[in-house]
Amino acid sequence: MTGSAKRLLFGRALRSDRLGETLLPKRIALPVFASDALSSVAYAPDEIFLTLSLGGMAAYAFSWPIALFVVVVMLTVVASYRQNVRAYPSGGGDYEVATVNLGRTAGMVVASALLVDYVLTVAVSISSGVQNAAAAIPYLRGNEAPTAVILVVILTAINLRGVRESGTTFAVPTYAFMIGVLGMAAFGLYQHLRGSLPQAASAPYQIEPSAMFANGFTGVAAAFLVLRAFSSGCAALTGVEAISNGVPAFRKPKSKNAATTLLLMGTLAVTMLMSIVVLGNAMHLHYAEDPATQLTLNGAPVGSSYVQETVIGQLSAGIFASFPIGFYWVTAATGIILVLAANTAFNGFPVLGSVLARDGFLPRQLHTRGDRLAYSNGILALAAVALVLIVAFDAQVTRLIQLYIVGVFVSFTLSQTGMVRHWTRLLRTETDPRTRARMMRSRIINGFGLVMTGCVLVVVLITKFLNGAWIAILAMVAIFFVMRGIRRHYDRVSVELAPDDDEVVALPSRIHAIVLVSKIHRPTLRALAFARATRPSSLEALTVSVDEHDTDDLAAEWTRRAIPVPLKVLDSPYREVTRPILDYVRGLRRASPRDLVIVYIPEYIVGRWWEQLLHNQSALRLKGRLLFTPGVMVTSVPWQLESSGRVVDRPLDIGPGAVRRGEPAASVQDAVVRGEYEPTHDAER
Repeated sequence: MTGSAKRLLFGRALRSDRLGETLLPKRIALPVFASDALSSVAYAPDEIFLTLSLGGMAAYAFSWPIALFVVVVMLTVVASYRQNVRAYPSGGGDYEVATVNLGRTAGMVVASALLVDYVLTVAVSISSGVQNAAAAIPYLRGNEAPTAVILVVILTAINLRGVRESGTTFAVPTYAFMIGVLGMAAFGLYQHLRGSLPQAASAPYQIEPSAMFANGFTGVAAAFLVLRAFSSGCAALTGVEAISNGVPAFRKPKSKNAATTLLLMGTLAVTMLMSIVVLGNAMHLHYAEDPATQLTLNGAPVGSSYVQETVIGQLSAGIFASFPIGFYWVTAATGIILVLAANTAFNGFPVLGSVLARDGFLPRQLHTRGDRLAYSNGILALAAVALVLIVAFDAQVTRLIQLYIVGVFVSFTLSQTGMVRHWTRLLRTETDPRTRARMMRSRIINGFGLVMTGCVLVVVLITKFLNGAWIAILAMVAIFFVMRGIRRHYDRVSVELAPDDDEVVALPSRIHAIVLVSKIHRPTLRALAFARATRPSSLEALTVSVDEHDTDDLAAEWTRRAIPVPLKVLDSPYREVTRPILDYVRGLRRASPRDLVIVYIPEYIVGRWWEQLLHNQSALRLKGRLLFTPGVMVTSVPWQLESSGRVVDRPLDIGPGAVRRGEPAASVQDAVVRGEYEPTHDAER
């Protein structure tokens, strides 16, 4: 049943040589890797308007210049990353660029920043999607966090089916979002040119400035608020780096296809972002951080009963007032794409985690591909941490967004620094004039990208640190030290296990075999027979006397059966079992350190999980302690109880190559009849 459910949810296991079939064409790679950057235009304008609302109506005049500057930064970053994917197509992305050109420490800083950013991408995207969906589905209001948790679980299951399948699944909603927003922008521009563009639902309300700007939107405070709005709007740049991390997933030529996808993503994102901001100003949209008190009508606050829809929700409702299908299309597509934007992280995080695991900075399990050739452990780890964030922050985008984009701009800045050093190093040895000209042009692009992203990073740190960015920075620091500790552990273990050039494994002087006995039954007799068959130097049975009457009965039965192995009884006045055995075994080791002690432990093999709670507990505790004793080996001697047959009788998970692996032909034939196995080779047929 478990195997069938697994195949139903995640599909059949794929052979390793089918990895090439999972590579993505550009039309699928765009929604897979660019959904985060494209979807961020759904909440980046919200953050710009929301932040400026603190300065009152006068501050809204800065919305379109801020958006324009965000566009400049995005185009710069896109142009810079087109250089990255050509120079480093292996999939390490910013981490590889920083490590190769700036050193291991810089690479670890980039890696920790990206890992935090990927987790926040999932939390912010899912939460924002639920919030937008609430505009069309009132039931979701107040239930954002549970809904977001369910969506993360569904998204995780889809990604566990493989990169190509998840990309194909998400392609249609992503393109539907692009068509909806661009169609809304085109229709809104047409209405504006005709003079028929309606006002937004929030246009009649006035925005009351905060106490800081009661005397006007001027001074240092105003400049700081503009910078803060700009840093919030830079959330539109998140996800740009995902393509550089996912180059190996593209079809050949990988670098060219990745660079083309980057250009498409950047063009679409900046077009949609500017369209939304321009339309928001043209329709006199008002979007406040605290609408209950900031929005007023005839001088009176609207109160807590007022429901403030998102920017896209208000725009689509006004533009498509006479065409409800358009409104529902945009609203539904926006909610879906914001959820699917998390898919970018589900593709980027596992790949980056596998690279870090390969380099020894994360547990090696993250480098292992699952049944569907996806990095399943990385997908599950990302989902688990994102769920914690969603629950902790109650799926509130305004609270989560303050933690956002710090990590991505740390990686942007260090990556561009590394690329400048990369081109400088190559220029020292390059003599071909045409190649040198191309390298110098690339260095100028990356240098400009360094200046822009570095400035944005400073702005983000200044404006967002006290608003929650310190949490993201603290998480980055923690991950950095965890990765360094893991690498130090792996290095220490490698040195400890490395043999000397002339080292030869010395044979033990003698082998002492000990069979643990609690009572005389069939598992004990099997363990004794197995131990005798290995012909050790000495062999004895060992029991601990907890109850004197039981021990006497055991000794009498031992003598009656004439078992040809001496029985040694350890006294335990405090009724302990583990300690006397450990003391005895350690005593043998101290007496003869060059000897080897093998302890045989009879164990029951059961078929039900609850039976495991009833058996083998003493054996597990004892085994755990003995394994830490040098010069001692522990051998489990299994005895299959009748219930273990339930496991043996379960259908085999038959797959390609079953016959070559020596699996019974009858089992393969039964699996074919059940539809669980389809032969793929003539020899197997």
